[in-house]
Amino acid sequence: MNNFLLLPVIIPFFFGMLLIFGQKKLAYQRITTLLGLLLSILCAFGLVANVYENGPQTVTLGNWPAPFGITMVSDMVSALLVLTTLILTFFIVWYGFESIGKEREQFFYYPAVMFIIVGVNGAFTTGDIFNLFVFFEVLLMASYLLIVLGGEKAQLQESIKYILVNVISSAFFVITVAFLYSVVGTLNMADISQKIAEINQPGILTVIAVLFLLVFGMKAAIFPLYFWLPGAYSAPPIPVLALFGALLTKVGVYAITRTYTLFFTQEFAYTHELLLILSILTIVAGCIGALAHFDVKQIIIYNIVIAVGVILFGVAQMNEAGLEGAMFYLIHDMIIKAALFMLIGIVIYVTGTTNLRKMGGLMKTYPALGWFYLIAALGLAGVPPLSGFIGKLLIVQGGFEAGNIWTSVFILASSIVVLLSVMRIFIYAFWGEQGQLATHVEKKKYHRLFFPTMLLVIVSIFYGIGTEWLTPFIKQAANVLMDPSIYIDAVMKGGE
Repeated sequence: MNNFLLLPVIIPFFFGMLLIFGQKKLAYQRITTLLGLLLSILCAFGLVANVYENGPQTVTLGNWPAPFGITMVSDMVSALLVLTTLILTFFIVWYGFESIGKEREQFFYYPAVMFIIVGVNGAFTTGDIFNLFVFFEVLLMASYLLIVLGGEKAQLQESIKYILVNVISSAFFVITVAFLYSVVGTLNMADISQKIAEINQPGILTVIAVLFLLVFGMKAAIFPLYFWLPGAYSAPPIPVLALFGALLTKVGVYAITRTYTLFFTQEFAYTHELLLILSILTIVAGCIGALAHFDVKQIIIYNIVIAVGVILFGVAQMNEAGLEGAMFYLIHDMIIKAALFMLIGIVIYVTGTTNLRKMGGLMKTYPALGWFYLIAALGLAGVPPLSGFIGKLLIVQGGFEAGNIWTSVFILASSIVVLLSVMRIFIYAFWGEQGQLATHVEKKKYHRLFFPTMLLVIVSIFYGIGTEWLTPFIKQAANVLMDPSIYIDAVMKGGE
């Protein structure tokens, strides 16, 4: 049964290799990609069921005993994130058939998508801190291709900044891992957790914790390290933007969550207080950006920054309600951001502009698009019973339980800003007098874009109203984060 653990990484890798060949054969590229994703999704469902029934699963490559071999671990945190990643990628690829453009499709677009999934799922699944770096590099190399795909001037300009930031971040990552290894003498994450508890050097470990926050914070786009994100994410086409917005920053958030719940649990007063302060500043920065812009892409991109802050605020509480809320909200945000980027992609297609001031009156011509956008916008803001509500409620509850009353109130207040920012798009684009419309809007193409988008919005609705059914899975994930011994025992005993 442990074979399920590796399949969501191995299958995309295998299909990515197949897709390198036959670049000009679009039918082959599309069908092969969807087949690979469907097989991976089925394996991910099996993995979630297995972890739910039997607890965290481990595979130590080469049958070396832990901590000497490279260990892959799937607890409920990683299993849920792997499943969510694959489902979202399926919808984004489907949507991209009509919007990415045939020239891009024929230039290694699909292999790059599959290799990004290898990196993302590998990062979620690895139990080795150095291999976390390796999987980060896999997803980044694929993202370098996707961000320049098409060769437009804006893409090439922003890609330089994106690549430079990630190269610097990766160098810091290696240095920080080396520093940690010099202190604990191991790279296995479960073993690191045990060694940290034994060596009792809080000063050095606090420095390492801050360095990891710097490294992963640059990838997650926390304050003040988010400066690269608005420009870099707005440059590529909408399917790539949806993929980046839904997945890439979340890998950084996952890495912070994993290290700050598994390793750095000795000096809460400093490390987690710093995380809390930075999460609040991240929300403030995101709110300012979301309200300042009249570009539909930028408004949703700054909402990525806000969501990163909200999730990390939940992690910083280090109590059951906060961590449960962070998990609920993390998965919600992955789903809803993908849906919103796909929706604004359709808005841009039918209007021919990203400028809100030039839009208007779309409700008369595209009512279904308007109503589905409204549902997604309300879900993002956390209006009950939609998907963002329960996660944010639990995060705030965790904040109150931890004694962070005013910051928890601020989290609630930030929901109003989020709602205002996305409702501006609804009011400007869908109400009022008829604004600019694109000259060549094909009904067939519009429907082919709208159908996968509509299904993904429906998935987000079910995620909200199905909270009671999902709660046991989220609770199990939160328990692993709250009690590192569950993770440690699974790895160390599984490797014996």
